[in-house]
Amino acid sequence: MKDILDRLEDRRADARLGGGEKRIEAQHKRGKLTARERIELLLDKGSFEEFDMFVEHRSIDFGMEKQKIPGDGVVTGWGTVNGRVVYLFSKDFTVFGGSLSEAHAQKIMKVQDMAMKARCPVIGLFDAGGARIQEGVAALGGYGEVFKRNVLASGVIPQISVIMGPCAGGDVYSPAMTDFIFMVRDTSYMFVTGPDVVKTVTNEVVTAEELGGASVHTTKSGVADGAFENDVECLLQMRRLIDFLPANNEAGVPQWPTADDADRIDPSLDTLIPDNPNKPYDIKELIHKVVDEGDFFEVSAKHAMNIVIGFGRIAGATVGFVANQPLVLAGVLDSAASRKAARFVRFCDAFSIPIVTFVDVPGFLPGTDQEYGGLIKHGAKLLFAYSQCTVPLVTVITRKAFGGAYDVMASKHVGGDLNYAWPTAQIAVMGAKGAVEIIFRADIGDKDAIAARTKEYEDRFLSPFVAAERGYIDDVIMPHSTRKRLARALAMLKNKHVEMPGRKHDNLPL
Repeated sequence: MKDILDRLEDRRADARLGGGEKRIEAQHKRGKLTARERIELLLDKGSFEEFDMFVEHRSIDFGMEKQKIPGDGVVTGWGTVNGRVVYLFSKDFTVFGGSLSEAHAQKIMKVQDMAMKARCPVIGLFDAGGARIQEGVAALGGYGEVFKRNVLASGVIPQISVIMGPCAGGDVYSPAMTDFIFMVRDTSYMFVTGPDVVKTVTNEVVTAEELGGASVHTTKSGVADGAFENDVECLLQMRRLIDFLPANNEAGVPQWPTADDADRIDPSLDTLIPDNPNKPYDIKELIHKVVDEGDFFEVSAKHAMNIVIGFGRIAGATVGFVANQPLVLAGVLDSAASRKAARFVRFCDAFSIPIVTFVDVPGFLPGTDQEYGGLIKHGAKLLFAYSQCTVPLVTVITRKAFGGAYDVMASKHVGGDLNYAWPTAQIAVMGAKGAVEIIFRADIGDKDAIAARTKEYEDRFLSPFVAAERGYIDDVIMPHSTRKRLARALAMLKNKHVEMPGRKHDNLPL
């Protein structure tokens, strides 16, 4: 019996070595952890249970029958993050460059299926060179099976992709269909076709970092939701993110103990809005001051910075935040900001996470670039997302809410449950200057008349009270009491239930 147990331990030791000591050392020299080291950091100590440690590929072409390594380039299993169950797979770059074979894909599929049955989040750690070329269509078929499961799991369990090395070709589409993508700076990149193919086809010379590095995907393309300095920081932040997320679409948001009084007031908020209506301020200051212990997990912080999205807690329960950022482009909505916010709103709605919206928006960004780029449809995505929500929606207008952007930002008219305004709120079709120049065209040459008309317009419309008189604003609240009012509103709306009309599915303006 002892011989059998010793042989088992030997086989396990071989499997844990992956591609061997030399390749592990090479991985470390690149500033990257191994697949198993990453799992140990992500999960609670001692909680990981591995599946399919001894699986090997079955390819016999191009001499592959002589190259077999247990695990076949991906480590799969389950464990816990702060006591909550998650399933995961971690690609092992030391084994065939982490490339996907038929057997490799089947390991991932098994984890996806188990996560769906158990209704628990699934996390993918990517560090791979794409499909295993020696297996041809068998590898491509494996990709398709993984993609199909990504779609079936969408909106049912949270799916998180962490890019920790190369991620190319077919490998990029699975992360693209998950809820969140995070990267590691300088060591990770994503692209459909690599620099060599780009050079061959277009004669464009570009490096992997310039083509699909973290700096590109977190700022320009918006493909990734964030980037971190190294593997360790990235994985620790993933633990933090998971704490905010429900286990599935029916579990409800997690509740964590907090010492932060839900009725806490913050007098500093009474002076957050500058006296000059054209002077910016940082909306993140407001978010940090209303969430529990100032703990706010921002998503897509470097892309479309004119809108802020992320997770916080109020009274211990997760809340999604969407807020215009006056520091960037005065907080206007453009195509990128609309897409970014719409996807986040849809995620929150799918997983029953209440949404708090802070509004300070002067309108949509004008210009040919925006119009040619489809601003109308992109703006409609955010409008569609809010209108479709069945979760509690609480909106606070801090300053400007002009034009169609007022409607889009979770107004009462598209489904806002409780819509508050600060006394500094200005709700109108447009700013006073533009409005007066249209209404009183005949007086444009008369500066005194225009000034008087402008003052008249500001007094009549640039306040929250016209909207409040019509019931579009439920209350004008004191800024210092914002956290208390939000906590009470969310508690009141906890059991909100909305019946939507039956249909196969909607037709989102993609």
